[in-house]
Amino acid sequence: MPIVALSTETTDWVSRFADEVIEESERRAPGKPVVVASGLSPSGPIHLGNLREVMTPHLVADEIRRRGHQVRHLISWDDYDRYRKVPKGIAGVDEEAWAEHIGKPLTSVPAPKGSPHPNWAEHFKAAMIESLAELGVEFDGISQTEQYTAGVYRDQILHAMRHRGDIDAILDQYRTKKAPAKKQQQKPLDEAELEAAEGSGAASEDDGSSGSAGYFPYKPYCGNCEKDLTTVTSYDDDTTELSYSCTACGFGETVRLNEFNRGKLVWKVDWPMRWAYEGVVFEPSGVDHSSPGSSFQVGGQIVGIFGGKQPIGPMYAFVGISGMAKMSSSRGGVPTPADALKIMEPQLLRWLYARRRPNQSFKIAFDQEIQRLYDEWDKLDAKVADGSALPADVAAHSRAVRTAGGELPRTPRPLPYRTLASVADITAGHQDQALRILSELDPDNPLGSLDEARPRFDKAEAWINTHVPADQRTIVRDEPDADLLKSLDEASRQSLRLLLDGLADHWSLDGLTHLVYGVPKVQAGFSADATPKELPPEIKTAQRAFFALLYHLLVGRDTGPRLPTLLLAVGQERVRYLLGE
Repeated sequence: MPIVALSTETTDWVSRFADEVIEESERRAPGKPVVVASGLSPSGPIHLGNLREVMTPHLVADEIRRRGHQVRHLISWDDYDRYRKVPKGIAGVDEEAWAEHIGKPLTSVPAPKGSPHPNWAEHFKAAMIESLAELGVEFDGISQTEQYTAGVYRDQILHAMRHRGDIDAILDQYRTKKAPAKKQQQKPLDEAELEAAEGSGAASEDDGSSGSAGYFPYKPYCGNCEKDLTTVTSYDDDTTELSYSCTACGFGETVRLNEFNRGKLVWKVDWPMRWAYEGVVFEPSGVDHSSPGSSFQVGGQIVGIFGGKQPIGPMYAFVGISGMAKMSSSRGGVPTPADALKIMEPQLLRWLYARRRPNQSFKIAFDQEIQRLYDEWDKLDAKVADGSALPADVAAHSRAVRTAGGELPRTPRPLPYRTLASVADITAGHQDQALRILSELDPDNPLGSLDEARPRFDKAEAWINTHVPADQRTIVRDEPDADLLKSLDEASRQSLRLLLDGLADHWSLDGLTHLVYGVPKVQAGFSADATPKELPPEIKTAQRAFFALLYHLLVGRDTGPRLPTLLLAVGQERVRYLLGE
């Protein structure tokens, strides 16, 4: 099936940006590939907030590809940034030992112990690259270490040094302004958002240093200790001789900048330089880079010094997390795309980013909310299939399930996530039992193999095993609760008898659903098929009481997995035994 652009009737935020970017690219560089960009710093785990930096341009680039245009999505790995701090909770990292490397380029810092990768930056890049492949994100990666150390930006560096006075004058407009008072948040940022805010500045807001020798937009890494705790003491435009001293180790030297490759432009100059060098037309930025006087705004003026133009750059809002408290990682580790992809299919994760405009915040669920999200996704999937979905929802769905390169791999039999989670919970890793239960969900179309339910089953099982506390796991009783059974009144005994009498004829997911909801209706003198509108409010109370009784008799708690799934999991013979037959 050929992938085509979404029709104008399904115009969404992605299509609108694609229109704008194509038009702007033709104006700036007619006939050349459209260039969109992202920037990521592998200074630690690259979290789900950072993923928005990639997904926003990816979705726009993919729509442009669907329309038949050539497009490059650049991911600039800011691996030549300084190592600023030791992230908390990283396995194989002694915080005191790794603190000695603060100030070095990220590619000069050792990888965590046990890592197969050559340095710190490559270790964290690898996890992100693997996740992006699973998400269907096509990109061209650019290592800033390779660019700077190979002298790729030498002309741009010399140009910036010649125009340091002009750059300094632009920056000075903002240095003299007082930072605006922060507005009171309507809602407090949750822990994940705070972590994201701390980590989303892929590079710092450094704008260079001014001293007795003047302002310089370039900072060398020390030739002795490799750190960037250096001060440029002199520079000659004609010879490009640059002298610096290191405050960390006392080392100093004089080099020729036209042949020296161990340093980089400061962030507020580096970013607009790259816009001009790569011809970037579209690049989003986080709220921390979009406020007055920050990198994106200042860069919009500095880019002109390099003969370029500022990209179209929407601001993107924070991505929050629900369920952080239950996560096994320490407070220092905000969830990464790899963490999310362990418990959800890539289509769901893509959909969460596609359905919200960049300036709208949203949360990714690691708690029970993931079941509701999956229910919502499955309903949308069904509406798209039968043609009843709204145009904007069709567009978001299309962007989630496929790219310009084709459809993402999907689960052949996408059974409800909450059902799969319940089965994984009850069977505790016994796959033969899981297959037995799942094959009984629909006797007319039984599941032949667990592979038909994968990878969704594996994601649900991973969620149960890693994000559901032990005290919330389901343990089926070994023996009947004799005391509770003896204490039951006649009405409760009758409800159990009605259930047991109907088990054999209703042994499927739909049949058991009809049965367990129908027992209280029949007891009250109504038909088991009566709709809520035909029933008095007290029927709901009776249903809740009946459900609680079944949970106590089966698992010793007030609540548990959905009863139809639980009954199938326990099996007819054992259900009859535990209910006192």
